[in-house]
Parts: sequence; C-alpha cells; structure tokens
Amino acid sequence: MIKPLRWLIRTTVFLLVLLAGPALIAACSSQAGQSWRDMDRSSAGIAPLPGHATEAIVQVYGARAFNWRGHFAVHTWIATKERGASSYVVHDVTGWGYQAVRSRPGEPDTAWYGNPPMLLADLRGEKAAAAIISIRSAIAAYPYPNEYTAWPGPNSNTFVAWVIRQVPELDVALPNIAIGKDYLSDGVFAKAPSGSGYQFSLNGYFGLMASIREGVELNILGLNIGIDPLALAVKLPGLGHIGLRDPWIDRSTWSTTPVTKQVSDAN
Repeated sequence: MIKPLRWLIRTTVFLLVLLAGPALIAACSSQAGQSWRDMDRSSAGIAPLPGHATEAIVQVYGARAFNWRGHFAVHTWIATKERGASSYVVHDVTGWGYQAVRSRPGEPDTAWYGNPPMLLADLRGEKAAAAIISIRSAIAAYPYPNEYTAWPGPNSNTFVAWVIRQVPELDVALPNIAIGKDYLSDGVFAKAPSGSGYQFSLNGYFGLMASIREGVELNILGLNIGIDPLALAVKLPGLGHIGLRDPWIDRSTWSTTPVTKQVSDAN
C-alpha cells in the first residue's frame, strides 16, 4: 500500500507543478466574465502600413487566447501582403463558422480579444514573395480545413505549424504554449516546425521535441516544459518562455542584441 500511495502523491505533485503556471496566469487575468464583444481588437501598430511598404511581407503573430484558454495557450496566425498590394491577408483557424480555415483581408496585428499580439516572424522582399506562393499551396493542402478542436488539436496552432513546416522560408519557433502545434497530421514522427530538428508526438497528448531553434520540449497532455539553450531560457506550461534572449528575433543579430531578461509570451 505504501508504494501506490507514494506513486499517487508524486503524480499529484507533478500535475500541480504543471498547472502552477496556468493557475498563476488565471490569477492575474482580468478577462473573467467579460464578453468577447467588448474586447479590444485594434491594431498594435507593429506591421507597416501597405501604403508605406510596397514590398512583399509575411508576418507570423501570436497572442494569448481569449478567456480561460489564454491561461494555457496562445492563438497564432499568419499575415501576408503581396508586392504593391493595398491590404494584408490574414490566415488563421477558428472554432466558429462552417469552415475552420479563414483567409481574408484585414489588419495583421490586431489584439486577439483583449490580448496584445507578439511578432514571431517577419519576412520582407523577395524572400517574402517566394514564401507567399508556398503559403498558398500549404493552406490549400491543409488536412483539416473544416475541423477544430481546442485541445489537443487540430486548432489554430496546428494550422500555423503545418504551414511553417511546408514553407522553407519560414524559420519560426512557435511558443511552447502554442497548444496544438504538436498535433501531427500523419504518423507520430515529423520535423520540428522550424525544420531544425525532429519531434515525436502521440496525437498531441504526449511527445518530445529536440531542435536547434526550439530547444528541447517535453509534451505532457499538451502542456510543454523544456529548455532553450540558444536563448538561455526555460519553457514552462502557461508561463511560456522565460529567458535572457528573445527566441523570435533574427538569430544573426544575437551577437549584437543587448541581453535583457523578459517573459516573452506571458502577455
């Protein structure tokens, strides 16, 4: 009887540790009881205005999900603008409407129902123009165009991770709290979204990732814990990336970027 009791205690403590981050985020949240209709959806002013930048642009964004989902995860999306275009096209997946995948004109950097966006990738010029062609093909081939499941997927982060894997120009490390990014469409092994490593995943419930760009992540019931040696950081469920370097800036600038302590995706 003692050994089962010890196992139960250790399991309970481990689960409490995994849920400590989401619990802290929940305690600090101010969205409880608020309607999505009243939430801020204004532009953060991150993306250049189309009239001020004629070049092709591709950007990837993430923001805390609305209400209780934001205690655990972020919502991610992709914005594209062709050369000379007068507006951006925003590509994402949502759980409402008859079709999960949406590609429509809009502002690329709006708050996600009260939560400010964070820029994860920014391509310009010829590289962006080439990426847009690949992005269109990837969206057309996405295997879950009419499916959405908040946990463990397929969801908005499954969609963005899928597109990133198909587009070599997108060297993007999605946050560890992008729950759904580890939901693989075919089999249990795949390249990491950034393409700089590999991962194993059992339908997004359990898995392991090892990548130069993402570091090492252990997925337990969709909650990812890990380390990012290049960014001198740890990754915790709910809290996200906590480290000395921003993992989403261009790596070629790391030698000249001031080292500052930050919590990159605990918005």
